[in-house]
Amino acid sequence: MKIYSSIEEFKPQKPSVVTIGTFDGVHSGHRKIIDRLVAQAKISGYESVLLSFFPHPRMVVQHQADIKLLHTLEERAQILKSTGLDHLIVHPFSKDFARQTAESYIENILVKALRTKHIIIGYDHRFGKNRTADISDLRSFGEHFHFDVTEISAQEIDEVAVSSTKIRAALETGEMHLANDYLGYEYILTGIIVHGKGIGKDLGFPTANLHIAENYKLIPKSGVYVVKSRLLDGDVFGMMNIGSNPTVGGEGQHIEINFFDIDEDLYGQKVQVRLLEYLRAEQKFESLQALKTQLSKDRENALKFLK
Repeated sequence: MKIYSSIEEFKPQKPSVVTIGTFDGVHSGHRKIIDRLVAQAKISGYESVLLSFFPHPRMVVQHQADIKLLHTLEERAQILKSTGLDHLIVHPFSKDFARQTAESYIENILVKALRTKHIIIGYDHRFGKNRTADISDLRSFGEHFHFDVTEISAQEIDEVAVSSTKIRAALETGEMHLANDYLGYEYILTGIIVHGKGIGKDLGFPTANLHIAENYKLIPKSGVYVVKSRLLDGDVFGMMNIGSNPTVGGEGQHIEINFFDIDEDLYGQKVQVRLLEYLRAEQKFESLQALKTQLSKDRENALKFLK
């Protein structure tokens, strides 16, 4: 799969089959749409193209800067690579882009830039200035510009929306098994390992502190999790705490991972963590010794889960 940071970068060698959307989470509902896109492209001898946008259009048009996404751009691309998709375009979304007329959008982007011969799109898709054009307008444009339109049904679109909502709700309540079931894979956090206060090491549970630069990434419920990462060419398991470290007077949100059976310097490395299970809520202990005792119990419970 090839990735492009703008429509202008994309130079199609063949006509394309296109779908458009955020596809945040790339969960099982999304995969049905992408599978159809890829299959149709192979039947037609065309290229499969997913056109997406960043920032999220609602961040720009509706000023909803607090929107949290299930994936960073890098994580979404990583998941999409496994679908058989040929091309992923993540075009910068702006107010100027949103002001395009429907006809300009269709002619200049879909027809000329993407060489669209077939578009697979939701029944509720709206486009053009003030989002005034709909699926019926798209069909009319298709007849004029000679491309086919396949409509994704209301039932399928609802399935996608419900799945995304349920994933977010599960993550916010610590129901990892449910979130991962809807996703079809483990929820992931990606960041750089940075220096912490060293309190975990003093307690006998050294931690790798994960810094996630993307402030739009949805961070699950605070608490302790069982996790795994791909390190040193193998799977490494551990337990992770999301929270403010109230026992030691911490502030803000921190993500700390205690990897089992590994003693490596990870500072400055990019690490991806997969969340397997939620163990318990974060709590404030009366002493560091009480915290240490609980960490031992957490490790024991994590190892039981992994068995």
